[in-house]
Amino acid sequence: MNKPYSESCDQNRDFIFKIIEPLLADKQHVLEIGSGTGQHAVYFAQKMPHLIWQCSDQIAYHADIQQWLDDAELSNTPAPIALDVSYDPWPKNLSVDVIFSANAVHIMSWKNVVDFINKAGEQLDSKGLLILYGPFNYNNTYTSDSNARFDIWLKQNNPQSGIRDFEAINELAEQKGLSLIDDFTMPANNRILCWKKA
Repeated sequence: MNKPYSESCDQNRDFIFKIIEPLLADKQHVLEIGSGTGQHAVYFAQKMPHLIWQCSDQIAYHADIQQWLDDAELSNTPAPIALDVSYDPWPKNLSVDVIFSANAVHIMSWKNVVDFINKAGEQLDSKGLLILYGPFNYNNTYTSDSNARFDIWLKQNNPQSGIRDFEAINELAEQKGLSLIDDFTMPANNRILCWKKA
């Protein structure tokens, strides 16, 4: 069976890993929001076997994710859980010290983003990390012409999607007791933002 494949995952995974490996060195349990194909989960779980990497996404994507998990046969990647950030209940019995999401907040509606950040702040254990990868605007300004074109493309496909303003997301995070600890410059005009819960 042919697995679903995202070229961008292969293109960005090594750059992301270089940044998150030291951040996750003393962590135990990652909840990934919007796992998509499952490629990131398999790659990072292989590279960091001390972590339990819990995939989550809307139920429609679970078969795709499971194909990647099954082929990898890793002991630290449990079956994906159903999680639409606005409509599915977040797992109350799941203790996580990292919430990770790549290339998701610009796909979500703004309501989804607000719900995501609010619930992430509630889900994380003390000293837990929220890590977001993707493109962001700063001071209501695109960081590149390519991001501006990408934002137009996103909104043509779904008017509720779009590149989000860093300041707006940071304000949401701070309201939930999360403090920004780093903002990493990444290739292709992307960023990694990392917050820590008090």
